[in-house]
Amino acid sequence: MATSPAPGEGPVRPVSVSLHEGTIAALKERTGKRGMSAYVESLIQRQLERDRLRELIEDAEAAHGPVDQSAVDAKRAILRGETASSADAA
Repeated sequence: MATSPAPGEGPVRPVSVSLHEGTIAALKERTGKRGMSAYVESLIQRQLERDRLRELIEDAEAAHGPVDQSAVDAKRAILRGETASSADAA
């Protein structure tokens, strides 16, 4: 059975999407006319990744219960290089 290519893989095909004129203008201003496809492709890939991460979190919470927010805050402080006292003050 053949599997579909992963996001970002496989041949490139044109598709048609409808966007508001203001969105198109802002996109062209940011990317130029020839960079639009690559920019939209990267946005879609990033959103798909976020969707998959959200699904993983939901599955983990269903299996193990909700995340302990104080533990998340403590780990976030470590990643930011904050000391315990500066994390408590935040």
